[in-house]
Amino acid sequence: MKWLQWLGLPIGIAILIGLVVHNGAHDVLRVIGTAGPMLLWLVPFHALPLLLDAQAWRLLLDKRAPLTFLWWTATVREAVNRLLPVVGVGGELVGIRLARWKVRNASEVTASVIVEVFVTIAVQYAFSALGVVLIVAATGDGGSLRTIVTIALALVLSAPLPVLAVFLLRRGGVFHAIERWAARLLGTDNPLMSGLDGKQLDADLDALMSRTGLMFRAFFWQLGGYMLGAFETWWALALLGHPVSVGDALAIEAITQAVRHAAFMVPAGLGVQEVAVVLLAQLFGVGQEVAFSLALVKRMREVVFGVLALLTWQGAEIVRARRALRHGAQSGDALPAVANVRAHMARPKRDSQHDQVH
Repeated sequence: MKWLQWLGLPIGIAILIGLVVHNGAHDVLRVIGTAGPMLLWLVPFHALPLLLDAQAWRLLLDKRAPLTFLWWTATVREAVNRLLPVVGVGGELVGIRLARWKVRNASEVTASVIVEVFVTIAVQYAFSALGVVLIVAATGDGGSLRTIVTIALALVLSAPLPVLAVFLLRRGGVFHAIERWAARLLGTDNPLMSGLDGKQLDADLDALMSRTGLMFRAFFWQLGGYMLGAFETWWALALLGHPVSVGDALAIEAITQAVRHAAFMVPAGLGVQEVAVVLLAQLFGVGQEVAFSLALVKRMREVVFGVLALLTWQGAEIVRARRALRHGAQSGDALPAVANVRAHMARPKRDSQHDQVH
């Protein structure tokens, strides 16, 4: 998996450079300049879709963590997945670590993240299907239809994998089997095995996934976040001087997300996301320079928002580490202090006994 990402990185960079050369950097900068500083409002706006995602996760955790904390954790998870050269689940592993600051039960936190990932996959398919319907309804030329049929076929062919994964999880025993296999491979005394309880994780997963109503509530909260995220495309195009309808913006965002998830081997979807945005925007009559400006604006927002999230994460880790050091130092200083008090209390007693003898 790692070598795929390192191979995809230069490909993505090459695609991005090719787009810049093809569209003309001067024309693109001129289009972005027409919108001016108003484009910066797209950065804080992105917090709203993530807030809906965090609410879905909070429901899966039975509301045992504050919404604001889970929202912050969701920003860090997204930033890790989109900006750092990690495997696709790197953000989820960081999210589990951070969520345990509030919910100590590691198995329940892990189960909530795993289930949330499957809910996200289901939302992605539903959102992509909505995008396909909207594009078919808005365009009727043969070239567009061929493109949409290709995208729809790719979605259909990839669907059995998540369905099979859900089926295996519902049958139970998956993580317990992984635990037994890891114990044979690493040995039961290995430190990695100390925090692993596959049987309990299977039980927590089954308890969550059997709550159908909860799954639907989480699904619709996340779907609302995706649809609200499409407002970024609508707003950005309006600022760039080429407004489109809400349906057009939804279609552009939905298929862009589908293409980006399909190109998981390219870190941050670099180049691939930009190509998808440009091609899809042009389907709805957006000029080439404006379409590429939209792609760059979305990338700018992603980088700025993600960097801010990563900086707050590192700041929180530093503060937490310093508190742990202070607490450890205070605990260590307490032992000699207690010994001195005990010695001081015992000394007068021995002196008084000596005076009575004399």
